[in-house]
Order: sequence, then C-alpha cells, then structure tokens
Amino acid sequence: QVQLVESGGGLVQPGGSLRLSCTASGRIFRIHVMGWYRQAPGKQRELVADISSGGSTNYADSVKGRFTISRDNAKNTVYLQMNSLKPEDKAVYYCYCDVETLTRRGYWGQGTQVTVSS
Repeated sequence: QVQLVESGGGLVQPGGSLRLSCTASGRIFRIHVMGWYRQAPGKQRELVADISSGGSTNYADSVKGRFTISRDNAKNTVYLQMNSLKPEDKAVYYCYCDVETLTRRGYWGQGTQVTVSS
C-alpha cells in the first residue's frame, strides 16, 4: 500500500508565503505525475499544479507566477512553494501521485488547510 503524508499548511497573511510538502511511502516502483489540487468550501476540487517524472510542469492560470511546484525523486517528495498568497487561495490542498507498484493507480493525501487572512 502507498501512503501520502502532507505538511506545511497553516494561516498566513495576504502577500505571505507557505511551502507544502508531500512524501509518498510504501512499495513504490516509480512515481509518474505528482501534483497538488485544492478544494475551497462549496467548490469542486481543482488542479493547482502538477509535475511529470521528467520535470515538466503545469499550472492553473490563477497561480502562474506565484506558485512553484518541484519534486525530489530520491525522496519521493513533491513541494509547492506558494508566494504572494491571496485570500482566494484559501482551501484544503491535496497531494496527488500517480504511482506504479505492482499495478499503477493514483493516490491522494489527506489534505492540508491553507488559510490566507489578515
């Protein structure tokens, strides 16, 4: 079984920064795409950013230029550096990984709350 453990959420003022981390553990052969999604109250879960095993990145238009996704393949970890945070970035952020073990499927983290408020 594969587990994803997230950390780094919290409360920050507008304009501030946070860094989220997500580490995958278990009998992992390979991790393909790693990404971050978010879900605000009353809204659908949406893609924030993802990164391929080769390092290609994809961002939602709303976070381009403010957020940076990266990964450390040796540590099975994905990061999301969030700068210039806005109140509308408030949401629960979920890590997602496309993992190959004996089979291949997606896994979700438990979610971490990000609140942007003065």
